[in-house]
Amino acid sequence: MKEFENKTALVSGAASGIGYLICREYVAAGGNAVLCDIQPEDLQKAVDEINEIRAGAAIGVICDVRDYAQVCHARDEAVRAFGSIDLLVPCAGGAETRVLKVDGKTEFPDVPIEVYDWGLDVNLRGQLYFDHAVLAQMREQKSGVIVHIGSITGEEGCSHNIAYSASKSAAMYGMTRSVAQYGAKYGIRCVCVSPGPVLTRAAMANMRTMLDRAAEPREIVDFILYVASEKGAFINGTNLMIDGGRAAMRRKQYGDK
Repeated sequence: MKEFENKTALVSGAASGIGYLICREYVAAGGNAVLCDIQPEDLQKAVDEINEIRAGAAIGVICDVRDYAQVCHARDEAVRAFGSIDLLVPCAGGAETRVLKVDGKTEFPDVPIEVYDWGLDVNLRGQLYFDHAVLAQMREQKSGVIVHIGSITGEEGCSHNIAYSASKSAAMYGMTRSVAQYGAKYGIRCVCVSPGPVLTRAAMANMRTMLDRAAEPREIVDFILYVASEKGAFINGTNLMIDGGRAAMRRKQYGDK
């Protein structure tokens, strides 16, 4: 029996990057995957690729994580297709000024506030929406695992992407603990995984770590799936850094290449 046989993962931001890899590896380990993304063509391509592993194991749902009705629709489609949601990873997110292509030299007070609204809506509100919607299903099942995605930026801060930093730090950790407290009586765990630099973008190679490299995406995915598995069943209500030691580096060593 494979690790996730007869189980289902619901993942946002799943048309590419870490979200896509989580779904692919979950299906390879015997599970089903519901991929949510706002990009229809990329989403369909990702679903088709994963279904080559096992036909019918993956479906795609177009979803803007800022719209609660669309989030609920994604939940309902997952249950309709596969009968349960055993793992939720609200993975959609990104640094607002990079995603919205704001000049890196523009200072915080000069960035349009709508940029930071987007950052908070996608990185924080989107995860809260998925938690709220999916917990109704997990409560009925009396089981489930929620893995939030934090970031080393939440530990370090960032003078430019302030909404991203805020969302990926105390706000995310507090939501993780709170959801874990609520879910405990229903057999539901909630954990935050906070990666350091990951080679989903070439620029990440420029961020220093004690290991003198950025993580391969598969390293982050393997860790998330360990947390979601029975092997990680005693992990709950905490933030787990997987950053190559970046957060522990001495300040005088610190700084990008």
